[in-house]
Amino acid sequence: MNLILMGLPGAGKGTQAENIVEKYGIPHISTGDMFRAAIKEESELGKKAKSYMDAGELVPDEVTVGIVRERLGKDDCEHGFLLDGFPRTVPQAEALENILSDMNKSLDYVLNIDVDRENLERRLTGRRVSPTSGKTYHIEFNPPKEEGICDVDGSELIQRDDDKPETVKKRLDVNIEQQQPLIDFYEEKGYLRNIDGDQDIDEVFQDIEELLKGLHA
Repeated sequence: MNLILMGLPGAGKGTQAENIVEKYGIPHISTGDMFRAAIKEESELGKKAKSYMDAGELVPDEVTVGIVRERLGKDDCEHGFLLDGFPRTVPQAEALENILSDMNKSLDYVLNIDVDRENLERRLTGRRVSPTSGKTYHIEFNPPKEEGICDVDGSELIQRDDDKPETVKKRLDVNIEQQQPLIDFYEEKGYLRNIDGDQDIDEVFQDIEELLKGLHA
């Protein structure tokens, strides 16, 4: 099964990616992991990517797409893959179509974990962290035993700057704007499947399992 996983920050994409990989035994391929592996292997494209990253610049599409092509050609992708973080743009999505076509493969589904905007904001702004132990809590979903105090070391919990409401709103605005053209692209192609991410984590995965039933021999 050849899948892409999409979802806005706070949608619970990471958890569902782990569940999918564990259940179906396909590799979870994230952009960061691909870059790190290519750099470690010192492939030609890995060296190019590193030169851009070291300079604090964005890695150009041609390099990113080349690294994706190399990664999808590896043996562990023979029976499928779960792409996460790629493609980010319509040109990248078109390039992926070409890569898969060259490999006589095609996408099965693009899974979009869809969560109400208000819920995303609640999830993201409710996070609290211990500045000393680094342990993470959530005021609503995973609160400490004593309000505002870390269970591990008794330090006062803080809210990171990137979890503050104004930052979260901006981050979601940017992500929604970037993601919409991709959603439209895959909807038009017939690959897109929206998964209700407002449910309990286990229920979200049950919906994914139900959808993938027909693909898993």
